[in-house]
Amino acid sequence: MANVLLARCALPTGPAWGVLVDDRIEIVAADAGTNGGFLASLLQLPHPARALLERRAGAPTLKAAAVMAAPAGAAAPHLLAPLDLQEVWAAGVTYERSRVARMEETAGAETFYDKVYSAKRPELFYKGAASRVTGHNGPIRIRRDASWNVPEPEIAVLVAAHGGIAGYTVGNDVSSRDIEGENPLYLPQAKIYRQSCALGPVVWLTDEPAPAFDIAITIQRRGRVVYEGKISTSAMRRSFVDLADWLFRDNVFPAGAYLLTGTGLVPEAGFSLAPEDRVMIAVPHIGTLSNHVVQDG
Repeated sequence: MANVLLARCALPTGPAWGVLVDDRIEIVAADAGTNGGFLASLLQLPHPARALLERRAGAPTLKAAAVMAAPAGAAAPHLLAPLDLQEVWAAGVTYERSRVARMEETAGAETFYDKVYSAKRPELFYKGAASRVTGHNGPIRIRRDASWNVPEPEIAVLVAAHGGIAGYTVGNDVSSRDIEGENPLYLPQAKIYRQSCALGPVVWLTDEPAPAFDIAITIQRRGRVVYEGKISTSAMRRSFVDLADWLFRDNVFPAGAYLLTGTGLVPEAGFSLAPEDRVMIAVPHIGTLSNHVVQDG
């Protein structure tokens, strides 16, 4: 079985990809030499994780701790969101808590959100592309025309071009609950805008069957914890494979795709993210995705 932790890094020479090994990151490819599509090309192969292991010999290295601690936009090497040409999609109402929350926020929800939870066909929607996605230590944005903004911590499945699952990372599907609750047709405005999605810190490429992931979220405000929660993906209504199969029905993703698989951690009504909050989502083996909240004035 092949298992690789793959990181996308910002270097003085431009973006590059590296493999996390112990306390170092071994650089295996640069955007300059791959037309900005290294991950996309990897996801066209039958076994991406195995293919990546064969590229490591003699690779230049970076100190992993320094790269992971560096803020986004720093002159020093730092992490970027682990994607290049991939689209990001999302599934909704895959946990009981999400079903309840959506019914609470939306008038008439019993006629659609309650039904989609148990329906054969899942809720799937487009979330964005690299231009709207932020990485570890980067900013996540809350809309200035919304008053009820929340993080949605979840597992993001990396799906290869052939439709098979190639890996997993941590995802945050930032959402404006009041906009979506006003009218479900406003979902694109509640979900799709710049820096409304975070992925990272790294992506775990593997050809092993999916485990049950434990997901923990902590939100700090001025150094104080204002929300925390934990859940396991074993509580999901649907499997990763089922969601990926639906995504690929009558569709094509030549560069592969990320699929956010839904959240089971929803803060109670009345809680909303605020500028300068820090959101940390931890998943064993993959790591902790940490982001600070920003908002236009």
